[in-house]
Amino acid sequence: MPSKTVTQATSPSSSPAAMPSVAPVASTASGTMPALSGMGTSIILRLEIDKQAVTFGNIATAIGDAGGDIVAIDVNRVSKTATVRDITVLLRDQSEADRVVEAVNSLPGVKVIHVSDQTFLVHLGGKIEVIPKMPIKNRDDLSKVYTPGVARICMAIHEDPTRAHTLTIKRNTVAVVSDGTAVLGLGNIGPAAAMPVMEGKAMLFKQLAGVDAFPICLDTQDTEEIIRTVKALAPAFGGINLEDISSPRCFEIEERLIRELDIPVFHDDQHGTAVVLLAGLLNAAKIVGKRLEDCKVVVCGIGAAGIACSKMLLAAGVTNLIGVDRHGALVRGGDYPHAEWRWYAENTNPKCECGALSEVIAGADVFVGLSGPRVLKTDDVRRMAKDPIVFAMANPVPEIAPEEAEPYVRVMATGRSDYPNQINNVLCFPGMFRGVLDCRASRITQEMKLAAARAIADAVGEDELNEQYIIPSVFNGHVVDKVSQAVAEAAYACGVARRRDLREVEEER
Repeated sequence: MPSKTVTQATSPSSSPAAMPSVAPVASTASGTMPALSGMGTSIILRLEIDKQAVTFGNIATAIGDAGGDIVAIDVNRVSKTATVRDITVLLRDQSEADRVVEAVNSLPGVKVIHVSDQTFLVHLGGKIEVIPKMPIKNRDDLSKVYTPGVARICMAIHEDPTRAHTLTIKRNTVAVVSDGTAVLGLGNIGPAAAMPVMEGKAMLFKQLAGVDAFPICLDTQDTEEIIRTVKALAPAFGGINLEDISSPRCFEIEERLIRELDIPVFHDDQHGTAVVLLAGLLNAAKIVGKRLEDCKVVVCGIGAAGIACSKMLLAAGVTNLIGVDRHGALVRGGDYPHAEWRWYAENTNPKCECGALSEVIAGADVFVGLSGPRVLKTDDVRRMAKDPIVFAMANPVPEIAPEEAEPYVRVMATGRSDYPNQINNVLCFPGMFRGVLDCRASRITQEMKLAAARAIADAVGEDELNEQYIIPSVFNGHVVDKVSQAVAEAAYACGVARRRDLREVEEER
């Protein structure tokens, strides 16, 4: 068997000596990122303490008054006059870190040597590594994986290029490609700053689906250059996952790469969101006893994800769908800045409803938010149809707080992990790529996305389904298998699968 390398999660050293300096609070283009309630964090303070000037009780009181909770104390060094201690402090959110450090710094006889953020420690040296699948222990091993034996493998692929799928990492490897122009809620932060997100995605691919993924962040925002570069990289990969590329450039990049490559290309910000959204709505509709085909659906935020979600809902049978952006509802015949919006206006809003969100929301059965914080008001929700479904997915602050919506909403979902019913792309992309790699699909069709959505929805059993549980957990061990199998079966039905039989997959494994 030839040698093959795989990406693997790596655990960096947590030695305080290797800790970075105090971590800054993440910020967005509009300022400091809002703290996420219910999502704790921790820091480690390395303090030099003058025994004569201050007691540890003084330090503990200062930390507690500033909002911190001491969970561990380690003595690092002791002298006659001073001690150096590492104090692990649990915080409700990252914004409390500065207050704790300031409180400790203000004490006489205390010197803050280091402040370390546990999240930064996880990222030291990166989060993934490459390891060989077999050791090279002697000259015979070397001759098989490299010269001269590797020449036979090279010529076999030269004579039959399709053998690259079985004799190289191409069979199980995905490129996670970004230009860093639309990262999380952070915006255009560039390729270097985008790397931690792409590394994290590679970890999820490997841990959840056994797919080897590698982050590739490109130092260009030129559409043509990105397309050329990805095409040049493609021979090494079995699929391309586009990530965090700004709209509307992402549409052309994906469409061109789908046409010009013979491997699946999937912009997860668009289609992963759309698949998981539909899965959640299928189950929400069951709870309220409505058919999606009969529902009035209002989508707020017509960017990349909003357009993909709308196309998915249309493919699932929704007919009365209205898209709203900051300028109001999109209506056919309007003068819109790019082709995607013009297509959207021509294919949605059959009753030509006009106006702002607060006007077109009247009588809606479903609200889908992919926009910004607090754009949906309680008065808007009260004007929706009976048993309204609200998916407020803006992150980190949703379109309406679940606490505000709860008295008026039958089923509520967000993009947040600290509320029930999180709409998370992690439920889609690992199983999606596992499926397309297994059947060696040439592309991903709408039918395959619909199959993935139904598989995710079906992962919630009828006896489990309720208003607080319409979508499986990201740690549900059955989701990847259900999605991958459904995707592969749909690929065969659509004629885009190039592997003769899925039984070959089991034999190769």
